Amino acid sequence: MKNSLKYIYGSFVLCLFIFNCGGSSDGDGDNDPDPENEVKAPTAATLSFPNENSECTEGTSLTSTQSTILFNWNDAENTTSYQLFLKNLETQTTTNYISSVSEKSVTILRGTPYSWYVVSKNSGTDTAQSNTWKFYNAGEATSSYAPFPAELISPALSVSLAASTTSVSLQWSGEDVDNDIAEYEVLFGTLNPPTQSQAITNSNNTAVNVSSGNTYFWRVVTKDSNNNTSESQVFEFKVL
Repeated sequence: MKNSLKYIYGSFVLCLFIFNCGGSSDGDGDNDPDPENEVKAPTAATLSFPNENSECTEGTSLTSTQSTILFNWNDAENTTSYQLFLKNLETQTTTNYISSVSEKSVTILRGTPYSWYVVSKNSGTDTAQSNTWKFYNAGEATSSYAPFPAELISPALSVSLAASTTSVSLQWSGEDVDNDIAEYEVLFGTLNPPTQSQAITNSNNTAVNVSSGNTYFWRVVTKDSNNNTSESQVFEFKVL
C-alpha cells in the first residue's frame, strides 16, 4: 500500500515538473510577437512643391492647355510607397498616382486650380496623410487669377439636423492667389442646384432660416476685385 502511495505521489510530482518546464514564464514563447519584425506605422509626408496657395509657373509646357509638373514632398519615416491625390477644383474630380519615391511627375491642365495631398504607406495596415495644399497652374499670360472655389465647412455634407432647428450658420473658407477676394454670394434653397441668392457678404459665414422636414442645398460664389469668379461644390443638409 505504501509503495502504491509513493508511486502515485511520484507521478504527481513528475507531472507538475513537466508542466512547469513546458511553459514560458517570461513571455518568450513561439506565439509571442517579435518586436524586431513589427511594422511601424508610417509618418505623414511634408509637402514641398507646388507651394501652398500659389501660382505654379514652373514645369514643362506641352501645349497651350497642358503642362507637366513635378510634385515634391519630403521623405516620410517608415514609408515604402506614396499615393498622390490631385483634385481639379473646377470639376471636383480627383485622380491618384503611386510613387516609390518622394516625387511624381504629372501632366495637368493649365490655367486651372488644384488641390493635392500625399498618403504614406508600407506593408502594414496603417497610413498617414499629409496636409492639403492648393495651387493655380499657370496658363497663358494673365494679369489676375480667379479665386479658388470656396471650401464649404458647416453644416457638413449630408448631415441631418434636429427637427427643432430653425436657424443654421453656413460657414466656408476662401483663398486666392492674388489675395484680392472682394465678396461671396451664397446661393441657398430646396432646389438642387440652388439658384436663389441668400446673401452677398465679405464674411465667411451667413445665417439662414430653415424648417423641419426639408432638405436644403447651398453653394458659394467667390468674386475678386477684378470680377473673376469661382463656384464651390454643392452641399446639402436635412432638417428632420
